[in-house]
Amino acid sequence: MPNIKSAKKRVLVNGTKAAQNKAAKSALKTDIKKFEAAVSEGNRSEAEGAYKVAVKAVDKAVGHGLLHRNNAARKKSAMTVKLNKLA
Repeated sequence: MPNIKSAKKRVLVNGTKAAQNKAAKSALKTDIKKFEAAVSEGNRSEAEGAYKVAVKAVDKAVGHGLLHRNNAARKKSAMTVKLNKLA
């Protein structure tokens, strides 16, 4: 444990931020998995709804710095291709 007051605060703040990032990333993965499940079932209407939610979650993750924008673009592109194959 650090001795300096500012270093102690950094430890606490970093722990809080790490927990927030972990929760946000977990929620993102859940949204993507829901879309994947809807696609694997072949349910077009459910997949479209899950697609909108997943794309919004990916965009928010980029805004919060959880994903690189190129990584997000790749994820969205892959989801779009899967959704279009259902048609």
